[in-house]
Amino acid sequence: MIEVMARPKKRLFLALIVASLLVATLSTYGLWMVSFPGLANISTHLPIILGVFLALFILAIGIGVGGIILAILGFSTLALFQGPAWSAINLLFPLAIRIGKIFDVEKERVERSFIEVSNYLIQQKRIKVAPEKLLILTPHCIQQEMCQYKVTHDISNCRKCGACQVGDLLTISEKFGVHVAISNGGTLARKVVKTLRPHAILAIACERDLTSGIQDVFPIPVIGVLNERPNGPCCNTRIDMKRVEKAVQDFILKK
Repeated sequence: MIEVMARPKKRLFLALIVASLLVATLSTYGLWMVSFPGLANISTHLPIILGVFLALFILAIGIGVGGIILAILGFSTLALFQGPAWSAINLLFPLAIRIGKIFDVEKERVERSFIEVSNYLIQQKRIKVAPEKLLILTPHCIQQEMCQYKVTHDISNCRKCGACQVGDLLTISEKFGVHVAISNGGTLARKVVKTLRPHAILAIACERDLTSGIQDVFPIPVIGVLNERPNGPCCNTRIDMKRVEKAVQDFILKK
């Protein structure tokens, strides 16, 4: 029986990111205060220079976090916010995980909330790409573990026997004209992205892989779909194919 996870709340990730920004601001101020006497002995200008640099650094991160919050609240944000927003996420995400752990929030919950926020931001941009510029990327654990027809390097090896959902993905590829790739790790996934140069990605994976993958391929827009793990992690995983097909239809330009 497949366990259905509750829809993650965007506010969890936002709360942790704001808390992380506060901690980062206090830590930066503490660093400046500790460095002040030593720098002042060298030159009276050094503490001011360092203070301005650190203040601009925190301001840039704060602008990024503010852009994310405004977008979630429904305000139209400029493309100018995209760079600072993702820089803020990359810098603060590890700290957000640690703060969540202090409050007994599982890492997977934080990651699911992040994926929900990321998906929302991408969906609000209403990105449309040509079918051949969309890549569906999924890990090899979607294939039946005992299947002799390996599809990691060539999905067309699939016999569409119905034992797993690789055949369903191949059908979607043929129906809409999009690329589908199955990888056995981050290195191969990055190689596929580099080779195909997609304009958008529909990624299917677990919380950890989706989180790292979304951040790794920025600025390529990614919609993340969590897989289902009735047999545990990395073994005969499943996908909500209706959600996958809808995401494909939302992404591609209609001919």
